[in-house]
Amino acid sequence: MTYAITQTCCSDATCVAVCPVNCIHPTPEERAFGSTDMLYIDPKACIDCGACADACPVDAIFPVESLTGPRKEYAALNAAYYEDGDAAEAEAAAAAGPGAAAEAEAAAEPVAARSADHGPNFHVWGEPSFSRVLPSDFAPLRVAVVGTGPAGMYAAQDLLLHTDAEVTLVDRLPVAGGLVRYGVAPDHPATKKVGETFSRFHDHPRVRMYLGLDVGEDITTEELAAHHDAVVYAVGASADRRLAVPGEDLPGSLSATAFVAWYNAHPEVAPDAIDLSAERVVVVGNGNVALDVARILLADPDALARTDIADHALAALRAGKVREVVLLGRRGPEDAAYTVPEMLALKHLPGVDLVVDDHDPRIGEAIETAGPKGKAAILGDVPRRSVDWTLPPEDGRRIVLRFHSAPAEVLGDDRVRTVRTENAAGTRDIPAGMLLRAIGYRGARVADLPFDETAGTIPHEAGRVVGRPGTYVVGWIKRGPSGGIGANRTCAAETVGTLLADAVAGALPAPSPAHGAKPFHRLVRRRTTHLVDARGLGAIERAETARGAADGRPRVKLATVGELVAASKRRSRWGLAR
Repeated sequence: MTYAITQTCCSDATCVAVCPVNCIHPTPEERAFGSTDMLYIDPKACIDCGACADACPVDAIFPVESLTGPRKEYAALNAAYYEDGDAAEAEAAAAAGPGAAAEAEAAAEPVAARSADHGPNFHVWGEPSFSRVLPSDFAPLRVAVVGTGPAGMYAAQDLLLHTDAEVTLVDRLPVAGGLVRYGVAPDHPATKKVGETFSRFHDHPRVRMYLGLDVGEDITTEELAAHHDAVVYAVGASADRRLAVPGEDLPGSLSATAFVAWYNAHPEVAPDAIDLSAERVVVVGNGNVALDVARILLADPDALARTDIADHALAALRAGKVREVVLLGRRGPEDAAYTVPEMLALKHLPGVDLVVDDHDPRIGEAIETAGPKGKAAILGDVPRRSVDWTLPPEDGRRIVLRFHSAPAEVLGDDRVRTVRTENAAGTRDIPAGMLLRAIGYRGARVADLPFDETAGTIPHEAGRVVGRPGTYVVGWIKRGPSGGIGANRTCAAETVGTLLADAVAGALPAPSPAHGAKPFHRLVRRRTTHLVDARGLGAIERAETARGAADGRPRVKLATVGELVAASKRRSRWGLAR
């Protein structure tokens, strides 16, 4: 019996580090790492030890014999990666010996042990391992990490596991999690489990947490830097790309970013921000976010009721009239932006038909001639038909993939009524009551830090912000909105490596007279009364899980800043000592 990696793979390569026979590829040392949809287990090399499944932070790895239903396809998907030259580089690395994997395993060794006496949330923290050794006479660095999503937490984890740094976690929202809490779809609970890995560090003895603190509003970047030896910005890409077509700003036309935030109970999106009274919704884009949006719009509300979806979103979906979602792709199926695992899941969405609009001869040709690993090949068994857009949506629920079709104009008087599309053959009007643009995220400017308007990123050199000694970036604000959760692990490793190299070289700014934990604490307490610390975060966690327990749900999220702060204060007491 061998193991296989399935849909929820986060590609953070924890499994690679623990594999004793180097049978999981691509590894972080290989060129293909970060460019494949997921990681793959070689069925011929796997020795059935289960170490990878135990280490996986998102429960994506299972014995092949245990796979049922749609998951059975992942056995073949894993094996196919090794069937031709695609894995030549991986095989060469394996032949070179397990040294790299052994080194990675040592680096990934956990420092926290759960205690049966104190419950599952109690951790016993060991001494730091200095695999990125600083000179012995170095005083512990004080590093602020702005952003508590995956990028920020991978950076914090690296600092805490491999140095004796003191880490200040800062987030403008009064709750931690970032993309894991507010970006992952509620019907992907396994993916959300990576948050448990990060939450181990929230109560680390060398961590101080300041949630609800907005850098640029409550404090300046200079003030934050003055109290720390270095600052790492992990603020993600909170904005979205525009279509730049007439009518884009009509009511009913909005970003997929806002829609995702709405169904995930983000406090900055109002519960009544989304109107689901239309029968047909057009989504521009066919990446994973577009697939998430389509899936949530048409999923069975009773199934979603077992997730942590926002209460207001669940109620709106139950009362809503959406029966058809059209995904527009500018290019053909061979160039689709979605990953194969996500499309596999969409094909098996209960009660929802998936159709390819066969309006262009290039579409059928691309699907029929696709190689076994091409993006188009996965659509080989999906029905193709020419859709008559003058008719209302058919009975039942349906997702239509319309390739070679770009939005040209959004039409309507008081709100979206029609989406005009264009391709080489001309234009076609698609009646719709909502338009969601899912064509990519974009980074936003951070206070007075330098910013590349074209790329939507902060200019940097290996994570070091250009012209700002002691200031660093990680995640999407560093590299642009590419790569999933796991891609941030190697990204953070590079940034932390640069930071430590600067420390050794004496390139960090000299500490200011205000430097230190206590002065910083006093400063932020003067600036805002809505701070949440680690104990307050724990109180929020207990409140949300208690709300969900009555309905058999993992949690019911608090959806406003006021609710979150109030919950945090029920059992939280501020103070430097713990």
